[in-house]
Amino acid sequence: MKKKLSIIIPAFNEEKNISHLVAELNKALNSTGYDYEYIFVNDGSKDNTLNEIKLQAEIQPNVFYIELSKNFGKDYALKAGIDMANGDAIITMDADLQHPPHLLPQMLKYWEEGYDIVYTYREDANPHVSGFQKLASKLFYKGINAISDITLENGISDFRLLDQKVVNELKQIDEYEIFFRGMVKWVGFLQIGIPYTPAARHTGEASYSFFKLAKLAIGSIMAFSVRPLYIATGLGLFFSLSALLYIPYIFISYFYGYDNLSGWASLIATVAFFGGLQLLVLGIIGSYLGKIFLQTKHRPNYIIRSTNLLKAKNDSVRV
Repeated sequence: MKKKLSIIIPAFNEEKNISHLVAELNKALNSTGYDYEYIFVNDGSKDNTLNEIKLQAEIQPNVFYIELSKNFGKDYALKAGIDMANGDAIITMDADLQHPPHLLPQMLKYWEEGYDIVYTYREDANPHVSGFQKLASKLFYKGINAISDITLENGISDFRLLDQKVVNELKQIDEYEIFFRGMVKWVGFLQIGIPYTPAARHTGEASYSFFKLAKLAIGSIMAFSVRPLYIATGLGLFFSLSALLYIPYIFISYFYGYDNLSGWASLIATVAFFGGLQLLVLGIIGSYLGKIFLQTKHRPNYIIRSTNLLKAKNDSVRV
């Protein structure tokens, strides 16, 4: 019996890329000897993406769609696809054709050799990003590796293969603000990475803004570590002890008659600095408390508006 692959593709405003992606995937997978299906997750697209996916589903019976009720975000879209996939292995990738389908045979080869997870990471020599983007990417991964409890290669992507036993573990995860790149590393198993150079986007523009990337960085660090709390505690202890060194200066000024008003500017600067530091520490603590608050609500990670998966598989797919 042939092994089955489930290719999960989150899509947000990718109407002009769908047909081209399916054609490229067919070229890469037709000669592999596997059964395969495409599961597109429409993440609240505002354009004609869903209709393009439905059109492909009419042409190919192995094309399926999951329509989310709104834009939940890429990681939640991936979670929706993973929860409903039932292949012997799943492959996650973007819909913009930057993840090269020609790598699929190599990924499958590593899987057959016994690797449970085959992930990809971007090479530094990427001609499609600016110098600032490269620097920001390096700083992001250096920061998360230094502060969190996981280690990520610079430029690690969402183009990966996961064995079914890994998928079964990921299906059980119910967390607020999922960060799949870190979660896949955290679960362990036997992993191997493949470097690649991304292709240019077929059409459209990247949907991640600077502020979205900053939010992703903060959220991913807090999802895998409490070290920011330790750092905040250490800063508070250091400056509290440092303040004790000011006591000798007070006594010397008093007994020798120094003009206390002469240090007015430095006093204001010190008060402003420590006030800002206190707000920073309170902000870190508040962020963790906020995550706990949202987690206790137990709201679903995503809501499915419609799908053709259950109908096509006679309600055999786990939701």
